[in-house]
Amino acid sequence: MKADRIELIRNRLTEALAPQSLNIIDESAAHAGHASAGGGGHFVVEIVSDAFQDKTLIQRHRLVYDALHDAMKRNEIHALSIKASTPAEAGS
Repeated sequence: MKADRIELIRNRLTEALAPQSLNIIDESAAHAGHASAGGGGHFVVEIVSDAFQDKTLIQRHRLVYDALHDAMKRNEIHALSIKASTPAEAGS
């Protein structure tokens, strides 16, 4: 199940944002037993994409959330930490 969620996140973000770099870290084990999680995973996404050019931090996060919206609504993803950068900001 864990690998399926990571693959889901990778596929959705790749399709929506064509990232130059994408790192997904599953931190679900550190949050095991949290009743509020409802079985959803906790993930960190580090993504570098041209799609973030001229976007505010909130707009960048919205692009990521929009790509993952239905997975979050279905509780596949309970918590998401996002680091969204342009290639220039990431030094790529």
